Amino acid sequence: MVKRWPRIWHCLILPALLLGLTGVVLGFYYETNDDLAIIQLLRGNTAAAPVTNLHLYFHGLAWVLAGLFRLLPMVPWFGVLLYGLLYGALVLTFAVLDRLVRHRVAPGFVTALLVLFYGMAWIEHAMWFNYMRVPLLLAGAGLLYAAQRPEQFRARLIGVLAFGISWLIRPSAADLALLLVVPGVLWLAGRRGLPVLGVAVAWALVGGVAASLLRGNEATTFRTLDVLKSNVNDYQLYRPIPRTPADSLGVQAVEQWMLGDSTLVNEAFFSRAYVPDVRFFTQQALPEKLRETAMQLVRNYFPVLMLLLALQVWVAASPRMGGRSKFWLLQGAFLLSLFGLGALLKLPSRLALPILDLWVLTNLVFLLRDSRRPVSQEILSLLLVLLLAAAPYSYKLWHRYITLQAEQQSGRRALARFRRLTYPARIVVTDAVDAAYKSQNPLQVHTIGSAYLKTCLTLTGWPTLDPSQPRLRQRLTGTRDFAESLRGLARRRAAVKWYLTPATAQLLNRHLAWRQQTGQPRLTLRTRQPVSARNDLPRVYIPVFE
Repeated sequence: MVKRWPRIWHCLILPALLLGLTGVVLGFYYETNDDLAIIQLLRGNTAAAPVTNLHLYFHGLAWVLAGLFRLLPMVPWFGVLLYGLLYGALVLTFAVLDRLVRHRVAPGFVTALLVLFYGMAWIEHAMWFNYMRVPLLLAGAGLLYAAQRPEQFRARLIGVLAFGISWLIRPSAADLALLLVVPGVLWLAGRRGLPVLGVAVAWALVGGVAASLLRGNEATTFRTLDVLKSNVNDYQLYRPIPRTPADSLGVQAVEQWMLGDSTLVNEAFFSRAYVPDVRFFTQQALPEKLRETAMQLVRNYFPVLMLLLALQVWVAASPRMGGRSKFWLLQGAFLLSLFGLGALLKLPSRLALPILDLWVLTNLVFLLRDSRRPVSQEILSLLLVLLLAAAPYSYKLWHRYITLQAEQQSGRRALARFRRLTYPARIVVTDAVDAAYKSQNPLQVHTIGSAYLKTCLTLTGWPTLDPSQPRLRQRLTGTRDFAESLRGLARRRAAVKWYLTPATAQLLNRHLAWRQQTGQPRLTLRTRQPVSARNDLPRVYIPVFE
């Protein structure tokens, strides 16, 4: 037990202490409002019933979470599950690092290295949380953990389970992690790592085929439109060239993420109204995206870059080290993955730092895989590099803490205003709630529903493409049609309130006018709020038939 104590301390107790200390001192915050949008679907607050199938992610887990929310609605199950898995990823990462260095330096130096690694390269995952971070970290760390202990069946089982759970959460993230850690797995285990890699690849292939075969027409359309809107709004791969007034209205709807009307926003519309513009992309979009990617990496992750540079200098200064050509090829591959994602798609923080962390782990595996090489001085130099980065990065963390605290308070005020202005409506049509949830605490309960408010029909955001939304309109009004359901809600003046930003209200008025049929009274949304109020502040609108 005495001999095992350092490992228990480094691999189980220290990760829990560091995560807990992060929450107490700095707090936990959602990076985006995507997590909250998923939670509201799982709870059934923005759907006709709790959504048990999210189609693109949380395969099987959505059913479990929806059931837990029904059973104990006042427990933040989404945050509990994902923070538990984030702790698991940190445990596996520390286990890999501990085994690499524990026989080379004193236990106190191992503890210092792990604490500094967490503070410089991991703390953002806990503090600035997004579900996308979990599958990347858990899958990568799990596979490296299994490869480091190829003789242990339990370790192989843990690695496969870590990858499998990650794949259920977000298949593309788990697949990316698998690609990134293949060199590290082979350096650690050689041919003995092939069974674990084989099982992971088989899981990804069979799971991908099964998901495609089991995906119904609604889910297939959802996936297709989700990709198309991302190509336009997120990746800037296409430029709008509307050919008709309806296409112009559709382009405006996509720009404002109002995607719920399938008569306007559909596959044919995207094919007709958007074209790939190679000249624009290569001359304007691509250089700007590359510049932003480089600036983001240097500005936000300079401690990790300094650590990577130190490891590369270590290799360059060791001409007798075997496999150096493979090491440099790996550096190019990781750089290409970062800038390729940033240039062709996008590289948000929830993607950038996990990739950098797996890059660091893989480099350390290459350098420390041979336990016979005396490298205690090099490890101490890594500690020095992390210590040099600690002061400026601590200031950056404190600045982020101040910013996130301000965003959290602003969001709470916005939610309080929403509840005050929409009371006592049982149904609210809105586009202004999801944004207020950004920077809220993942381990607190956040629900739109209350003793009076039962349902929110959201008009903007990616959830408007979800197959649950037509069913919600069917339950509320008897029709799935977007415009007709809004006209039906407009007739229920006492039970429904419209809480919208002015931009969405203006677009919705144009949309309703376009969908108006011959002989129908014109429906217009109007507000009584004074013109002097802030133009972007959400307000209550009143539907008027003329």
